[in-house]
Amino acid sequence: MSIENVKVVAVPTVTKLGPETAGSVLIGGSHAAVFTTYLALKAGPRAAIQHDAAFGRDRAGIAGMAWAEQFGFAMAAVDARTARIGNGADMLERGTISAVNQPAAACKVEVGMSCREAADLLRAATPPTHMPAPMLETRSEATLPGGKVVVMVDSVALAREGDKGGIVLTGSHGGTPSDGYAAKVGMQLVMFNDAGFGADYAGIAALPLLDQKGIAAATVSAFTARIGDGRSTYADGIISAANARALALGAVVGMPAKDFVAALAAR
Repeated sequence: MSIENVKVVAVPTVTKLGPETAGSVLIGGSHAAVFTTYLALKAGPRAAIQHDAAFGRDRAGIAGMAWAEQFGFAMAAVDARTARIGNGADMLERGTISAVNQPAAACKVEVGMSCREAADLLRAATPPTHMPAPMLETRSEATLPGGKVVVMVDSVALAREGDKGGIVLTGSHGGTPSDGYAAKVGMQLVMFNDAGFGADYAGIAALPLLDQKGIAAATVSAFTARIGDGRSTYADGIISAANARALALGAVVGMPAKDFVAALAAR
């Protein structure tokens, strides 16, 4: 395929990728942690640009980029301060590159250039050399005193129908794509990573939307918990924002997520 024929495809999330992704340069609104990078890679793009989610604890927001190098997969990330997480079109329009892996650097992609310029350069990327083995996303459960079960998933997309009315802590960002997944399940409380808030406070944009749907929702700071890791949200996260329903249930900005969940479960 000639470089001129390589498409640039911008999407809100890499959890829903269609056949048009194959062979493209993918601009994915998801963060670039390992599991979301895996989802992008298995959809068959030539290269990808994802969101850096403000890097966050242990640089989890871009951890997938180094992981992708073993497959020869060229990746870059967009600075959270320059474009909205959960919005690939906005990343393409406004984003500035904040991180680059080795295969992308070989295409002359550099930190500081525009996302659009980087995407154009990545049309020349060599396609991945091979695909990763199937990766199962982590789901954990903890039973609190009194028998209440807390569910931890690395992505809200992995919440199940049986989680309705429950407490679910996710590694997902709190941007608009997360609203649809959480609303479909209808949990009592859902918690996300704030992705550093970012441009236009996009990292917490799902909170008011879920409030309107009767779901308590809160975020933890990206600098306290690893994005893409639901267990870290629960064990390490400090609440950074909450909607009205979560506040009514006792959420307080600055409170450990674990303490809030324990207090809610004891009610």
